[in-house]
Amino acid sequence: MNVKALLLSLLLPLAALAQAPVIQISGANFRPLPLAVSAPLVQGDEAKAPAGKLDETLMYDLRASGLFQMLDRASFLADAKEGVTAGSIKFARWADVGAEALVKYTVAQENGELRVEARVFNVGSGREEFKTTHGAPVAVPHKLAHQVADAIYRHFTREPSPFLSRITYVRKSGTNRDVWVADWDGRNAKQVTKGGINLLPALGPDGQVAYTSYRQGQPDLFLQQEEGETVRLKTAEGQMATGVAFSPDGKRVAYSLADGESAQVWVADTNGGNRKRLTDTRYGINSSPSWSPDGKRIAFVSNRGGSPQVYVMNTDGSGVKRLTFQGNYNQTPDWSPRGDLIAFTARDERNAFDLFAVNVETGKITRLTQDQGNNEEPAFSPNGRLILFTSTRNGTPQLFVMTAEGNNQMPLPGQEKGAYLTPDWGR
Repeated sequence: MNVKALLLSLLLPLAALAQAPVIQISGANFRPLPLAVSAPLVQGDEAKAPAGKLDETLMYDLRASGLFQMLDRASFLADAKEGVTAGSIKFARWADVGAEALVKYTVAQENGELRVEARVFNVGSGREEFKTTHGAPVAVPHKLAHQVADAIYRHFTREPSPFLSRITYVRKSGTNRDVWVADWDGRNAKQVTKGGINLLPALGPDGQVAYTSYRQGQPDLFLQQEEGETVRLKTAEGQMATGVAFSPDGKRVAYSLADGESAQVWVADTNGGNRKRLTDTRYGINSSPSWSPDGKRIAFVSNRGGSPQVYVMNTDGSGVKRLTFQGNYNQTPDWSPRGDLIAFTARDERNAFDLFAVNVETGKITRLTQDQGNNEEPAFSPNGRLILFTSTRNGTPQLFVMTAEGNNQMPLPGQEKGAYLTPDWGR
């Protein structure tokens, strides 16, 4: 091969990549991409049942992302048995239903494993832009669906999706409040605590789960390692500890320690060592710490000005700055992994709780929810594009997800009987 031909062979993949559409998620010009996802072509009867579960999860992931205008399969004009390669697809049929991109995929089962091959096509050009292949045990089709959805998301955005992440929350059943951990959409849920009053869980980057528990009479902090061992986080004897939050590297935690008529924000190593108090308001309440993504600042709630408001400070307690001035009851801040926004809960003029976001640099506040019950406890996804929260719009508090702009609000699937409270999204 001569030099010219070699250079051409190297540049062609780059040229193809440059021509592939990239969804610009943020900004006033954002428009969901009209996407058609054809029903899976299933190879063999034994794969039909797991393929159905896989398809349900895949469609939920793509809908919840807020990136796509998911076209109704009932409107499709193409033959259901149409092939999955460009030469076998009648793209005019897909253009007629408004699709700009098309996903075709096959599902097969072999030796206890489910295999998926998915292809993404540009309907306008009639060209295949992307192909991905994944496999997983037949028993976990949801996991496989998240992998496929993540690959599609990355293709269109050039950034990781939230679909492979985990969440934690409290589920109230009878008199018990237990901590659970689940996949990002609430599926594959596993119980962490067994009875009693357990509150305010947080997920660390290394798989740890920290939470407040009354198991020893008064609220104290406990940490469950990924391998299942649970230890009490040493804070201060005789004081009530609540609201733990992991630093971005998982090596430190911030929490609130109540003593008498005040509560202060502290930080410590995850083993309880190197404890340091960051706030010191004699009769004030300081709580709900949330770390900035660079680990240099902490957002928290304080009533030092008369009513609960969101503040930020450096991780040594210096540089305290009040961030919210509107409303008389602002709480539960969560700092976006993108660094620009802090989402929080606020009580409005009708005594309803709703979600807002404040720009850290400008102080501009945006309302995210309204006129749909009480909406509380926001938690950003690891990429900062989605927010998990609780809502009473259907009666009992349930887990919902929406975009960081407040759009596309959807309940998580498969929630069982009971109230769902105080979610956190692992990063």
